[in-house]
Amino acid sequence: MAVLLLFSAAFADGDTEKETPKKSKTDKYEKRQADNPEIAIETDFGTMKLELFRDVAPGHVDSMLARIKEGFYDGLIFHRIIDGFMIQGGDPQGTGMGGAPYRLKAEFSDLPHLDGTLSMARAQDPNSASSQFFICLGRQAFLDGKYTVFGQVMDGMDVLHKIGKVPCGGPRKSKPEKDVFIRKMTVLKDIPAKKSDK
Repeated sequence: MAVLLLFSAAFADGDTEKETPKKSKTDKYEKRQADNPEIAIETDFGTMKLELFRDVAPGHVDSMLARIKEGFYDGLIFHRIIDGFMIQGGDPQGTGMGGAPYRLKAEFSDLPHLDGTLSMARAQDPNSASSQFFICLGRQAFLDGKYTVFGQVMDGMDVLHKIGKVPCGGPRKSKPEKDVFIRKMTVLKDIPAKKSDK
């Protein structure tokens, strides 16, 4: 089975330009689209609320919503954390080697990987994404167009960055010394996409 993790150990300093997402007066990300779904990720460090970009990556969004509704992510861990890069979870094995029993077709777009961007982990095959996802810690320009961006943190950036600071070890210094749990993932809002009359 392919290793379902983000294949980007090098950070390529020359590619990580300083770019920050637009924020509102309340210091929260502005919504892309009013009827996009919203979810909550409850962790040991607090709760993050995210908008999912159904308008950009409907297959990935609908897959995640289905997994959330069946409780797939509840009790899993963020198995890979690299400060200044990303936090990664969604593997039922907790090793980076597992996933759900299906694969998703890539939905690459021109959306950038910014601080708080939700994107899908995959193996070398662009169409190998399953259930593992990652959330960026800072701008990661070298991932743009290579991984499916399908959401953003709207509230709880402080929680995201607290998770990013947990002590890690292992050969790649990315395995948390103490498990960081996804206590529960919840669908806060989901307006089903309108079906075409065709």
